[in-house]
Amino acid sequence: MMKKKSISASKASLVLFLCQMISALDVPLDLSQPPTITQQSPKDYIVDPRENIVIQCEAKGKPPPSFSWTRNGTHFDIDKDAQVTMKPNSGTLVINIMNGGKAEAYEGVYQCTARNERGAAISNNIVIRPSRSPLWTKEKLEPNQVREGDSLVLHCRPPVGLPPPIIFWMDNAFQRLPQSERVSQGLNGDLYFSNVQPEDTREDYICYARFNHTQTIQQKQPISVKVFSMDSLNDTIAANLSDTDIYGAKPVTERQPILLTPTGSTSTKVELRGNVLLLECIAAGLPTPVIRWIKEGGELPANRTFFENFKKTLKIVDVSEADSGNYKCIARNILGSAHHVISVTVKAAPYWITAPRNLVLSPGEDGTLICRANGNPKPNISWLANGVPIAIAPEDPSRKVDGDTIIFSHVQERSSAVYQCNASNEYGYLLANAFVNVLAEPPRILTPANKLYQVIADSPALLDCAYFGSPKPEIEWFKGVKGSILSGSEYVFHDNGTLEIPVAQKDSTGTYTCVARNELGKIQNEVQLEVKDPTMIIKQPEYKVIQRYGQVSFECIIKHDSTLLPTVIWLKDNDELPDDERFLVGKDNLTIMNVTDKDDGTYTCIVNTTLDSVSASAVLTVVARPNPPFDLELTGQLERSVELSWIPGDENNSPITNFVIEYEDGLHEPGVWHYQTEVPGTQTTVQLKLSPYVNYSFRVIAVNEIGRSQPSEPSEQYLTKSANPDENPSNVQGIGSEPDNLVITWESLKGFQSNGPGLQYKVSWRQKDVDDEWTSVIVANVSKYIVSGTPTFVPYEIKVQALNDLGYAPEPSEVIGHSGEDLPMVAPGNVQVHVINSTLAKVHWDPVPLKTVRGHLQGYKVYYWKVQSLSRRSRRHVEKKILTFRGNKTFGMLPGLEPYSSYKLNVRVVNGKGEGPASPDKVFKTPEGVPSSPSFLKITNPTLDSLTLEWGSPTHPNGVLTSYILKFQPINNTHELGPLVEIRIPANESSLILKNLNYSTRYKFYFNAQTSVGSGSQITEEAVTIMDEVQPLYPRIRNVTTAAAETYANISWEYEGPDHANFYVEYGVAGTMASRQVDIATQGWFIGLMCAVALLILILLIVCFIRRNKGGKYPVKEKEDAHADPEIQPMKEDDGTFGEYSDAEDHKPLKKGSRTPSDRTVKKEDSDDSLVDYGEGVNGQFNEDGSFIGQYSGKKEKEPAEGNESSEAPSPVNAMNSFV
Repeated sequence: MMKKKSISASKASLVLFLCQMISALDVPLDLSQPPTITQQSPKDYIVDPRENIVIQCEAKGKPPPSFSWTRNGTHFDIDKDAQVTMKPNSGTLVINIMNGGKAEAYEGVYQCTARNERGAAISNNIVIRPSRSPLWTKEKLEPNQVREGDSLVLHCRPPVGLPPPIIFWMDNAFQRLPQSERVSQGLNGDLYFSNVQPEDTREDYICYARFNHTQTIQQKQPISVKVFSMDSLNDTIAANLSDTDIYGAKPVTERQPILLTPTGSTSTKVELRGNVLLLECIAAGLPTPVIRWIKEGGELPANRTFFENFKKTLKIVDVSEADSGNYKCIARNILGSAHHVISVTVKAAPYWITAPRNLVLSPGEDGTLICRANGNPKPNISWLANGVPIAIAPEDPSRKVDGDTIIFSHVQERSSAVYQCNASNEYGYLLANAFVNVLAEPPRILTPANKLYQVIADSPALLDCAYFGSPKPEIEWFKGVKGSILSGSEYVFHDNGTLEIPVAQKDSTGTYTCVARNELGKIQNEVQLEVKDPTMIIKQPEYKVIQRYGQVSFECIIKHDSTLLPTVIWLKDNDELPDDERFLVGKDNLTIMNVTDKDDGTYTCIVNTTLDSVSASAVLTVVARPNPPFDLELTGQLERSVELSWIPGDENNSPITNFVIEYEDGLHEPGVWHYQTEVPGTQTTVQLKLSPYVNYSFRVIAVNEIGRSQPSEPSEQYLTKSANPDENPSNVQGIGSEPDNLVITWESLKGFQSNGPGLQYKVSWRQKDVDDEWTSVIVANVSKYIVSGTPTFVPYEIKVQALNDLGYAPEPSEVIGHSGEDLPMVAPGNVQVHVINSTLAKVHWDPVPLKTVRGHLQGYKVYYWKVQSLSRRSRRHVEKKILTFRGNKTFGMLPGLEPYSSYKLNVRVVNGKGEGPASPDKVFKTPEGVPSSPSFLKITNPTLDSLTLEWGSPTHPNGVLTSYILKFQPINNTHELGPLVEIRIPANESSLILKNLNYSTRYKFYFNAQTSVGSGSQITEEAVTIMDEVQPLYPRIRNVTTAAAETYANISWEYEGPDHANFYVEYGVAGTMASRQVDIATQGWFIGLMCAVALLILILLIVCFIRRNKGGKYPVKEKEDAHADPEIQPMKEDDGTFGEYSDAEDHKPLKKGSRTPSDRTVKKEDSDDSLVDYGEGVNGQFNEDGSFIGQYSGKKEKEPAEGNESSEAPSPVNAMNSFV
């Protein structure tokens, strides 16, 4: 669907080159030369009699020629006629008609002669005739009375004008009369009716003749036509005959075709070569005949044959002798055919084979003038010299006439003359002037110097070297200043001096020199050639399919020579884009917004430069839902079927896949459309099955891939006859609503199923298995009937039959129903319970007798509930549970029971009415089970070698607890588990102190309860014994990570230990001794080893300063002020926000460090840093996203009154403890 074109400017240059070849012998106007006629009026010159007559005759020559005229073969002395003037320096005549002259006085044959000292040229014979537009002759026109179906011809007979007028038919309102296959205008202007119809009756058939030269229109008197239809004709005859007469015109009868024009079976036609051949056949007949054309013994010429006037006219353009032959027209309708043969002969006025051309010779040279023409009949060739027949012209010894050729030998300057060749036959003549000019001239180059030629690479380059000289110069070409002569197959040298480079490349660029030389001299000229890169469309528009109201874009991305400026235009169907704001033309694309059906077509991107043009096209197909079908027609109407046909609407470029047919029942459901059927999209008729007593209307919906069309207009209505119902109601049921009734229901027939008026139902019933007669009742068009006074829940046979005013439907089938149900009478007996385990029991019962169910047995319901727990002896709110067992089951499982509990249950039978009485309550108990896990396990008071465990009893003991089982094992630093120790604890205990544990060791505990059945699920915890009595190993923080921003840092870690702990941060400024560094435990064990090396030095410092600076504060503020990073600020300890630390006492610098004894133990009463003070009440601080804020190893001081905070110096012992 894509087309691409490329038009090089070199093709235009080639056309120019051909023109140069034709004019290559033109003599420069500064040199002596005979006259040449350059412009003249046409041979047959029809003039407007109201305007001045201008007869053109222009010529060139050196010296300038003088002009004279002949009229009707004799000299026309313009000086003696005041109305005639000749234009200065011209031979053109102006005859003044507007100032009193009459055009008719100047009719005649005119010929112009242009003469100078070297010869005389003559023009064609110019026939001057004034245009004529005569009035219509008056005539009395009788009204045309014609019978319906007959043929009719209304004659126009226009006045003879010059040129012939154009004929057309209109009415009094100046509206053209409509024409068709039945009514049409002939080539002679008459109006032909193949058969007349009542609608042809009118009184204003008017023939008009338009004379273009005088711009006038002549009108014929109106013609009246009255068509008698058969009905009106019969009425007229009946009014004039007695009752006893037999009257009545024959009805309109169909007739086989006869030809109205041309008449007879054969005719002839002569046409001239090159003209348009028009052949016409118009036929009468009913039905209207169809015309077909053939050529006997051949084919109608392709590409030149056209049919006009509803195929009544055969048109062949540019006819030639090969088009001669017999042409047959055939008129045909259903009753037969008629034909006519036209024998066509194509004659030919003279036409050139070789027209004589000007001849330039140097003294002593030879030459020839050739004049060859053809025609039918063959034309006669005659020669004139300077306007005089050559036989009586002055003799020239260098000249010899040989038929259509004049041969010149050893010409001299006196041999210069103008020769005329005349080729004529009975259909016309040709006249050509050709001079012989004898000159001796050195070469001259007519092409401008340094002319620049620009071409596209890989296209031809034509470098012009127009020249003149006598004798004819020789031409040579060179490239560059010192280049050698050009030759070889890569160049083409033309006779007119042009150098052609068939395939120019980039390296063809340069300077080219043309040299012209003859025996009288030599001359040269330089021209420049530039070869440019071709313009290309590298991204072409592509075929697009778009839905209506969508948006589409075509791309057109180009590549071009950098020295050329391209212009891009877009066309739609080879015409300009619509003037519509929906079309947006971008730099390299075309976008169409809100696409409509009108946008469908071919879009072409054309890129033009001064040297070349490229184009690419793509088709846009706009698709949409199809248009609705139309012209719905019902045919073949039967009682139960009809044929529906329609005409599809426009498919909107997406093929119709199927048609959906719907119907409306105007009798029963007016306005409601129902689905009837559907057919494939290739089908336009369908046979439809119908139901009786329905007033049908149909409509058709077309469907394609885009969607469904709007529905068509409804068809005409078709009411089918009534009939007995074909079917009975469906879904007949008998179900009692009360114990003493039977409710019979059914689905009523729809309106179209009734098949007739008076739809009713016959309802019949009888008790099953009882020898009863049918009881029947006829009810109106309802869907329910209630039978009262029936026994409770007994089976009935039921049937419902449809009937209408015409009769009954077929015998219906019987269905079984039951009268109403009542509640069951007895409860299930012998209820037994078998306890399977502590949570599952199985219940059994005996089924109740079916007669006592008094309805449809739906199943049994087991009600059960927990009375109390045997372990707690406490009662609670009774919550009954229900399990339903469908059908006639006699047992069921009760899952989800609670162990060691007392339960009750009862069983009831269920029918459609409800539940029967309950069976006596049955008590059962569930045995003990394993308990749930203890409610909690808490480990407190860690010491060097002991831990305290506290726990809560299980939420669900599920029996009598016998003991608790505690298992524990140590965990080393690599998370490996040690040996498992198990301890059994009495059931009445709720705490335990574990002693003789390893210090600073993590333990994992497993704890669960036991009953006599077994152990329950366990609960696990972990705990750590402390390293010393001051600083417990527990809690533990690991894997500290940081993420810094400009004004804050997020710190995260892994925490192990009890809940509700407080967290503090130590931090410092990079490059200084930090007052509050991040816990060094996060840095790894190797830092601890480094601290151990520094421990001795720290102990000495502590001993020196402990008395002097006990409880001293570390002045963080001064340190941070001295080395502060502007993006790092300290944090307030109370709320986690940023602020400054201050020393609430003396702001003295740290001189002694932490107060830690040398035995690496810290007593509680002496330590400000011990975590023992926090216990399980350590408060954690986090920022909003839960990330780390800080951990202080010093003890939290009471807040000063001013709200500032201070902190103790970190203890080395605590720092070591943080490694765990």
